[in-house]
Amino acid sequence: MADFEAKLKLAGETSARLRTAIGQVIVGQTEVVEQTLWAMVAGGHVLLEGAPGLGKTLLVKTLASCLDLHFSRIQFTPDLMPSDVTGTNILVTDEQGRRSFSLHKGPIFAQVVLADEINRATPKTQSSLLEAMQEHACTIAGKRHVMVEPFFVLATENPIEMEGTYPLPEAQLDRFLLKVMVPNPTEEEMTEILVRTTGHERGTPERVLTSEEVLQLRSLCRDVAVAEPVLRYAARIVGASDPGNPGAPELVRRALRYGAGVRGAQSLVLAAKASALLEGRAHVAFADIQRVAKPVLRHRMIRSFEGEADGITTDAVTEALVEHVPARPAEVEKASA
Repeated sequence: MADFEAKLKLAGETSARLRTAIGQVIVGQTEVVEQTLWAMVAGGHVLLEGAPGLGKTLLVKTLASCLDLHFSRIQFTPDLMPSDVTGTNILVTDEQGRRSFSLHKGPIFAQVVLADEINRATPKTQSSLLEAMQEHACTIAGKRHVMVEPFFVLATENPIEMEGTYPLPEAQLDRFLLKVMVPNPTEEEMTEILVRTTGHERGTPERVLTSEEVLQLRSLCRDVAVAEPVLRYAARIVGASDPGNPGAPELVRRALRYGAGVRGAQSLVLAAKASALLEGRAHVAFADIQRVAKPVLRHRMIRSFEGEADGITTDAVTEALVEHVPARPAEVEKASA
């Protein structure tokens, strides 16, 4: 137990160093950085959505540098092919003139993969990421190739430019642990950005964690305790997101066509564990579930026509779920009274 508490304390100190190192490059965006760290610790992938020029790509490159991980960037365009992502077998000739096929690995074979403007590629190319994201492996010409751990996909998409884009299918959206919204900077943050970007270039950020230490953090995240009432609370929130559920809030029944599924509940618990771990706590609280609810659920709920027409966002639906679903059901309150 003492060893576990020491590891928790170290995890809290390490996360503080990591935030500081990233802050040397990224101005503001505290919540974005925090939520990205949740996914990194939980072993999930992140979808970053925001207008151009907000530092999404820079954040991913900075994180990879701070973690001392192999980084690769894939610029998604309409003419990008699946083999451009995964790689392909090519015919090579050795010194003796013998010919054979050799695997030329694509950029997906890295540890931190930036899928830049992922919604600009065709669905066929988007799907080339599915196996790697889910299985941490890639099949090329019938042979399965396992990724080097830790493996982490961060995708970006631009919500403004819709012409020539292809919305991600629900099956792929569900494989992102979190969808993180990148807000516009404040006046103070914009001023600091101008100071940093219009002068001399700064050095690279401090390397805080190695691959082995990231894997240790991920293992420690799984050891964070979650009491049954907290698990049931996460299950009730996801269950209440189903518009067919009689106990669902009125806003859910009006605004949604489909609610979050099993992966949504799993992601709630995993992200809550990561949130607790990065604060140096050994257990998940109800507040952790509430804290991670928006980035976990916002891309897993599909709005109805009425919801879209009325401009009801999935974040507004999540707020209604958190407000409507009690942490302790009425029957439990009566029993403990």
